[in-house]
Amino acid sequence: MKSFMKTLKRQDGFTLVELMVVVAIIGLLSAVAVPNFKKYQAKAKMSEAKLQLSSLYTAQTAFFSDFNIYATCLNYMGYDPRTEVGSRYYAVGFNVAANINATAWTAAVNSGLQSGTAANQCSQTLGAATEVVIGTPDAGGISYYPAGKGTGSTVVNAGQAAHLCNSAIGTQADASSDPAVATGMNFVASAAGIIEGSFAATTTSSCLTMDNNKLLVVRRNGF
Repeated sequence: MKSFMKTLKRQDGFTLVELMVVVAIIGLLSAVAVPNFKKYQAKAKMSEAKLQLSSLYTAQTAFFSDFNIYATCLNYMGYDPRTEVGSRYYAVGFNVAANINATAWTAAVNSGLQSGTAANQCSQTLGAATEVVIGTPDAGGISYYPAGKGTGSTVVNAGQAAHLCNSAIGTQADASSDPAVATGMNFVASAAGIIEGSFAATTTSSCLTMDNNKLLVVRRNGF
């Protein structure tokens, strides 16, 4: 019996110091793991932008093969991600208006391009910064599809076009035949989204671009 009682006395629990050390270790592990997990989540969301820009590029390439110009009438080209708006973190398109060379536009129309004002047509006011409203673009002659989701209260939806960085659309004039033309048959499309709540400003949100050479550039990580 005495031997049994001695055994019980030796079975001591954790001391307060030991418990505090364990809690401190858990806290340190959490401090390292949580930020890394958030970055992993943000990177996973960024893959959406890459897929959307790739789809837009495919539509532009097909359009160019038909009419020898690029443009911003995304719906007309066959790129229409509106059905996915509820699950998209990224707005995709252009926050600048196309100002296509009149000769290039006329040649495209002669090749079968539908020039009109309906939302399913590729309308362009030559020599002015106006573009037909395609999808649900912001006002002011720009063409992009807004996002439906964000992290926090900010979403890159209608009225948030400033998040779309480095968008560009050339005049579509053949620079090889006219050395005076600085920008010709090219485009740069943007995808911008809020994928981390602390990076919701227009200068810190996530933004990627893809050009007519399919060059993908991460302009802002957004996390």
